Amino acid sequence: MSTFRIDYGSDIEAAIEKLERMIEQSSAISGTYPSRWLAIALLDGDSGIDGQIRDTTGGDALLTKRDQLLTLLGDALGEAVDTAIAGCRYDVVHDIAWSVSERPEGPLRTRTDRIDAVVTNRYLGVPIFLAAMWVVFKITTDVAGAFLDWVDGAVGGPISDIVSGLVGVVGLEGTWAESLLLDGVVAGVGAILVFIPVLISLYLALAFLEDTGYMARAAFVMDRLMWAVGLQGKSFLPMLVGFGCTVPAVYATRTLANERDRILTSLLVPFMSCGARLPVYVLMSAAFFPNHAGLIVFVMYLVGIAVALVFGMILRHTALPVAEYAPTIMEMPPYRMPAVRSIWFHTSVRMKAFLEEAGTIIFVTMLAVWLLMAIPISGSGTFADVEVDDSAFAKVAEMVAPIFEPAGFGSWEATGSLLSGFVAKEVVIGTMAQVYGVEDAQINEDDPSVVESVKEFAFGFGDAVVGAAKSIPAMVGIDLGAEEEGEEPSALMSSIQVEFEKSSGGHGGLAALAFMVFVLLYTPCMAAVGAIRHEIGTRWMWASVFGQSAIAWLLAVAVFQVGLLFGVG
Repeated sequence: MSTFRIDYGSDIEAAIEKLERMIEQSSAISGTYPSRWLAIALLDGDSGIDGQIRDTTGGDALLTKRDQLLTLLGDALGEAVDTAIAGCRYDVVHDIAWSVSERPEGPLRTRTDRIDAVVTNRYLGVPIFLAAMWVVFKITTDVAGAFLDWVDGAVGGPISDIVSGLVGVVGLEGTWAESLLLDGVVAGVGAILVFIPVLISLYLALAFLEDTGYMARAAFVMDRLMWAVGLQGKSFLPMLVGFGCTVPAVYATRTLANERDRILTSLLVPFMSCGARLPVYVLMSAAFFPNHAGLIVFVMYLVGIAVALVFGMILRHTALPVAEYAPTIMEMPPYRMPAVRSIWFHTSVRMKAFLEEAGTIIFVTMLAVWLLMAIPISGSGTFADVEVDDSAFAKVAEMVAPIFEPAGFGSWEATGSLLSGFVAKEVVIGTMAQVYGVEDAQINEDDPSVVESVKEFAFGFGDAVVGAAKSIPAMVGIDLGAEEEGEEPSALMSSIQVEFEKSSGGHGGLAALAFMVFVLLYTPCMAAVGAIRHEIGTRWMWASVFGQSAIAWLLAVAVFQVGLLFGVG
């Protein structure tokens, strides 16, 4: 039977023969292993064999000879001997695999290869990525937006009516408990629940792109852009996660091998617009730019990416210089048809996390805001029966409000909402609903009964479905009447419009843009702050908090002041 042998080249083969002769001449070593195998293992740097040889008679001499041969071979080959041995083995494996493989005529191109030739093209890749994001945000603003009024009707109708009825049954009508339940819990958390359709649509769209395998390509096409800040394309993956939530995005930086990359990526991730900010954009753009809401939301996301890149370039040349460059190596999964079960699983997990936060952080924050609004500081009001302007919350916000006057939203209502937003961006709208007292605007003499409210809510779902269906062809310019003429803004939108027009001196739309920019760029939430501290330390955490707040204020002021300079209304 013939013995299979790999030819390692004349230089290595000569060294193998010398070691073989020494092994065969040593009675303590020969016979234990095949002499050729043992000689190759010694040249290959097998540490286990070294230990066994050293304990035998004549072993030290053999190892000394091996070391001399390694030095000579390294000089002759121009590379490490173990690398050269491995290369010879791979060549043999390749030749064997090639000889037994059947190959079709012409180059082998799979469906994934053909798609990647377009979506990862150096010129088309980034525009295709931006187009995909545009579709995502049109879905979240136009298609899901049709369900906003439906959910709002549930919160302001059956839910409020049921809670009010229960309060009357237990004899708490007219007490502070009624104010807590209606003005605190229902108005606060309810204002967040209104935007659940928007978040569901966002998470569904992102899960769809992930399940197709496209998100890995997005990181690939962004690699060249990421090099501008001294990062690899893989750093864009945590940033993509940041479009959903900042906290898991910060923890996702653990996949980066370099500490400097982990620190810089963790500092840039909070600039990505998380899902909690989306309701603020939708509300403000619907109030001030109803015909261009999708475009405004899309621009906000682009602004976040642009600020992150500019900030990264600054850090690259200052606090976090690039020590060494490493190539980007990524495994691209094949394209596949998304599975409905997988998409719904990822969406439900993210929505569950959001609702759990709504039930904890948001609920506690809304109670704290209500308590501050219930405490009278001036005027003749009593606890839970005080004008909002005379409350402790208003007085605290009034002290901070002058900071935002150059940005056009220096009212205590807007400032108070931003202060609560430090806890979680989800509570910004909830706080607005409380400080603007929108629940009062929903009360009239002809309030329908609970049964009528439930019926209206049920029939409203059908109208919402029709509106969402009409908005889909409208995304490509086919108008089926998705937008209704003369549609009235909600009570909260009307209150915000009036207040922003007043605080900005008649430039409410410009102030709204500045407000959205500030919401986009300042600290996402306390949970994100904790994640940053856990991953990169306290010093970088404080740098992130103060750095983001300063950048947010500067750019918000710049948007408003430059807009005034150029006469933007």
